Amino acid sequence: MENLFEHYILPNDIWDEMYANHEVREHYKQLFQYLSAVPHEELQNKEELARKLFMSQGITFTVYSSNEGIEKIFPFDVIPRIITASEWKIVEAGIKQRLTALNLFLKDIYHKQEALRSGIVPSDLIYSCPHFLREMVGLKVPHDIYVHIAGIDLIRDSDGSFYILEDNLRTPSGVSYMIENREITKRIFPELLTQNQVRSVTDYPTILHKNLVSLSSRQTINPTIVLLTPGIFNSAYFEHTFLACFMGIELVEGRDLIVNNQCVYMKTTTGLKQVDVIYRRVDDEFLDPLVFRQDSMLGVPGLMSAYRKGNVAIVNAVGNGAADDKAVYNYVPDMIRYYLNEEPILKNVPTYQLSKDDEREFVLNNIHKMVVKKTNESGGYGMLMGHAASEEEIDAYKREILKEPRNFIAQPTINLSSAPCYIEGKLQPRRVDLRPYALFGPDGIELVPGGLTRVALREGSLVVNSSQGGGSKDTWVLEKY
Repeated sequence: MENLFEHYILPNDIWDEMYANHEVREHYKQLFQYLSAVPHEELQNKEELARKLFMSQGITFTVYSSNEGIEKIFPFDVIPRIITASEWKIVEAGIKQRLTALNLFLKDIYHKQEALRSGIVPSDLIYSCPHFLREMVGLKVPHDIYVHIAGIDLIRDSDGSFYILEDNLRTPSGVSYMIENREITKRIFPELLTQNQVRSVTDYPTILHKNLVSLSSRQTINPTIVLLTPGIFNSAYFEHTFLACFMGIELVEGRDLIVNNQCVYMKTTTGLKQVDVIYRRVDDEFLDPLVFRQDSMLGVPGLMSAYRKGNVAIVNAVGNGAADDKAVYNYVPDMIRYYLNEEPILKNVPTYQLSKDDEREFVLNNIHKMVVKKTNESGGYGMLMGHAASEEEIDAYKREILKEPRNFIAQPTINLSSAPCYIEGKLQPRRVDLRPYALFGPDGIELVPGGLTRVALREGSLVVNSSQGGGSKDTWVLEKY
């Protein structure tokens, strides 16, 4: 089986998840030995089985800009990404610390605004953020929790350290693929999971449902919880149906709900039923046409009135985008020091604020070495990879930056770590990142041991987003090492 590893050529100055100094890392050895012994045809059959399972179960996502159709099967690589228990301990502690500070920051800016008055975060940065919603000022949320669900994107640089790349605090997606990836792995590598003592990720829906129940303001054993979806054409609709099914809650659209006397009701065949908690996957600006976008057909007229009255809980809280604006990202380490009096466990990637004259000039002069992002885009949209862009693309992007510099940040091109992927019958290194999922409830923050490892499937690519041609793989967190 030498051919399987024949094309595993390690790029220079890149941290590889499986190899160190051309030796297999200790926690990858069992997987390596299995792959060295398994017949080539059997591995191909496993890959084909995984593809068929994804197709038969409708595990899809949507690419809005694609000309090939709306729904696509989510690309899955059969070779798992492995993280040791000691590595996970650092990741877990760092994300808990970061999420605690971000939640305190959201409470602060919508109430006392002490961090703004103290200059920890510039006031104009928050007031110019389109996701800072004045409708949330003074509104008390249950248990003072704004970020019930967070997907924090991590990367690994050439020194092997984990860095925070991005905070997703509004409607983070991808957790269904994390769970389904594990279910597929159970089918194709059942013995490997047991041999490696891999920790389970299947508790996520149970933990989330427990936290949603705790948010009900009514004294009832079985509060009514719904998942509000924009509908079948949303890129994450598969995930909406998946989570609603696993938690045993109703999947609803805006037209299924009505507000009466500042309470939210669900229309049913037996009449109206009061709703206690809404897990919404609809963006803020579409939630209530009486308050935000008047042309929205996705939300519920009067919803914000019921929310402000405390008659319904909304998860995640409205207005969270003020904390995951990419222009605010730079200040999160200062938030941690300010609110918690601690040093950040996980570092930020160096980031340039293009609203600052000196930093903008530096970035424009070195744009070929930079990744430039729009501060309020997601999914890899609106991003310029300087090293791969044409001069025409760069010139056009520069003009956009100069028009509205507040709307852009830049980061040096990071050599994401590589992990083995089974591509065209060979193991080949591809770049990866990691999105662990954190759930914040009355009992504290819990992380499911794993997360979604996203893969840049195109050779040489650094873009892992599924909307930009990326895929995913199962993420194993081991009980040992």
